[in-house]
Amino acid sequence: MVNSLLTKTNVITQETPVIIDFKGVTFQFPDDESPVFRNISFSIRAGERVALYGPSGCGKSTLLYLMNRLYPDNCDGDLEGSITLWQRDAASFAPGEINHRIATVFQDPDTQFCMPTVEQEMAFTLENLHVRRPEMETRIMETLEMTGLTAFRKTTIQTLSGGMKQRVATACAILMQPEVLLLDEPLAHLDPLTAQQFVEWLDTLKWPYPLTIIAVEHQLDLWGTFFDRAIHVHASGDLPIEVNPVRSSMSYPKRVSAIQEEVAFAARNIHVHVKGKQLLKDISFHLQRGEIAVLAGPNGSGKSTLLKTICGILKKSQGMIKSGNMLPGYVPQSPEQLFVAQSVREEIRFSNNTNEEEISDLMGRLRLNEIEQAHPFSVSHGQKRRVAIGAMLADKRPVLLLDEPTSGQDEAALKELFHLIDARAKEGFAILIVTHDMTFAAAIADTILLIKDGQLTGWFDNDVLWQLEQVLEKHQLVAPIGACSHV
Repeated sequence: MVNSLLTKTNVITQETPVIIDFKGVTFQFPDDESPVFRNISFSIRAGERVALYGPSGCGKSTLLYLMNRLYPDNCDGDLEGSITLWQRDAASFAPGEINHRIATVFQDPDTQFCMPTVEQEMAFTLENLHVRRPEMETRIMETLEMTGLTAFRKTTIQTLSGGMKQRVATACAILMQPEVLLLDEPLAHLDPLTAQQFVEWLDTLKWPYPLTIIAVEHQLDLWGTFFDRAIHVHASGDLPIEVNPVRSSMSYPKRVSAIQEEVAFAARNIHVHVKGKQLLKDISFHLQRGEIAVLAGPNGSGKSTLLKTICGILKKSQGMIKSGNMLPGYVPQSPEQLFVAQSVREEIRFSNNTNEEEISDLMGRLRLNEIEQAHPFSVSHGQKRRVAIGAMLADKRPVLLLDEPTSGQDEAALKELFHLIDARAKEGFAILIVTHDMTFAAAIADTILLIKDGQLTGWFDNDVLWQLEQVLEKHQLVAPIGACSHV
């Protein structure tokens, strides 16, 4: 967690100009029956650091896209009320004009990459701003150094982990030298130590003018005292605002292990090579029926690669995998990869392994009833993830692989996810979870597997790991608040 030593050099007063102002704003997508939000009002001053938080699907990301003018022009949405940017009607800005002043990092960084390598992506960003070539080189070098990405200059972006992609996307936004930086859940795919370092680094950026930072965030506890204000986004009216918000880590109920003696899954001496590069080396482990295991480690250590290998998306070069008569159920980091149906309810129903009563129960517990007729691609990032998790839970495969299931989820959704996973374990399912959320890991896991540089480096009982500070540090992990940790 970021400590209270973080300092803010920019002082916000009533004389500080308002640069973003929403008055009585109502916004509705063309195919929706009701608005995302109705008659909301708030303002943001130059140099402020503001968090937008609230339930998944409440419209936080939509607010960002109204600020950067992506909406309503690019979605045919219906907008009522007044939005002004720098005391000017937002609609008066020419297409692309506002992007010189407001830079955005989206939830899924893959959606904003256009070029193959880090260097080419940064150059492409500057070309769109009509920056001259001599200046390009200087700005790219300075930004790579600032963000700690110099070693990745020539790297192909699609070979990077989700967390590293997020850092590259943020670097490209900073490269634009904007006045406002919009961040849509920037910590969601970062390991705990990298997330902490990201916040600390963002706090120390030196700009020749006040940089306004607005972030959509569920995990306010990871930001410490970074934000000046937090705006609680909901469906209507003036939005409640908290000054100097600080959150403690959320708590979960005590869980009783349901591990049985029977082995449900086993991997032996797994090696994976792709294009001459070794991604996984000599990995062996097993899961028993009823066991919940968390796979943790630094960004790029091989966590998602291992899950893809287990379910057959990546071909192993050597080794053996045993998982009974059915392939494991798999929920990837990008849940859209699973969708095959035209509505959320049809997606949950698709497997035919669950009756209507069970489907209705899953829909209710995952808070999907209000979007049951929506297309799975049209809902929020957090809702997409819950749809994919619901579909795989409905499929009832005896081994489940969940890659970052907590990403984009609010507190209520996380607790319901906790209960659903716990219930499946009690039914004898074996579950392997990749997550950077150490609070969730400490609450849900029986065992924690550590991975680094493509190799398994530890296999710990949950209550033992948090006492091993040096092991945690080596794997870019931070013990959750309340866990026992000592040297």
